[in-house]
Amino acid sequence: MTDIQTERLSILIIDDEPLARRRLQRLLAAIPGAGIVGTAGNVQQACDLIEELQPDVILLDIQMPGGTGFDILERLGDNAPAVIFVTAFDHYALRAFEAAAIDYVTKPIEASRLRTAIERARVAVAARTSAERVLELSETVQALRQALRKHDMQTSDLWIKSRGEFVRVTLDRVVRFQAERDYVRIHTEGRSYLHHESLASLERRLDPSEFLRLHRSSIVRRDCIVGLKQAPFAALIALLSDGSEIRVGRTYSRHVRPLTGAPQSE
Repeated sequence: MTDIQTERLSILIIDDEPLARRRLQRLLAAIPGAGIVGTAGNVQQACDLIEELQPDVILLDIQMPGGTGFDILERLGDNAPAVIFVTAFDHYALRAFEAAAIDYVTKPIEASRLRTAIERARVAVAARTSAERVLELSETVQALRQALRKHDMQTSDLWIKSRGEFVRVTLDRVVRFQAERDYVRIHTEGRSYLHHESLASLERRLDPSEFLRLHRSSIVRRDCIVGLKQAPFAALIALLSDGSEIRVGRTYSRHVRPLTGAPQSE
């Protein structure tokens, strides 16, 4: 009889961020019996590879181009693999589907936490039939959908993982978001927090009536814009309530000028 602690698992990594995929590959390489069969960066590619490779386990991000991780789960057939979520999703949503998913790992990923998740998946793969996994995935999708609806209704809080703890940052305290590579710097009055999520991903979760994209690397709260000034070459600079100044990208200037009645440039 094969020992489930050493039996090889075939694993497919699904994440739209290349750096995140590479980090998962490095961490999995150190786990005995964790065999990576491929990586995918979007929904269609993931579905194609799942059908082709029939992995035992998928490491699944939630938000990605061309759909979400939920869409992938809903398209899985009778040979559904075990699912481990690897996500920056806030911890309220994680609690909502914790009972249904095999496991989840929050970003930034810790090696020991990923190892624990893989071992749980190893046991689940050995013990559960395909039919059972399909039923569990159906329950997981339902729980995740409910979590998203609750999340969409509760836009007043962000939960930031800092030094092993979650810190609540209410959106009405946020002045601006600034992209820093794979992270976002969240600026409040007098303090900032580093959050592991792309600016594009975060923007999808913000209310556009409250937040405005000023630049490909900056999003600000609308009521924190206290003025605009002209810059060379007809560019604009937004003056914020915390004293900072953000240059408005040319692509976004047409959304900014109407805020103060400034005339549109041709």
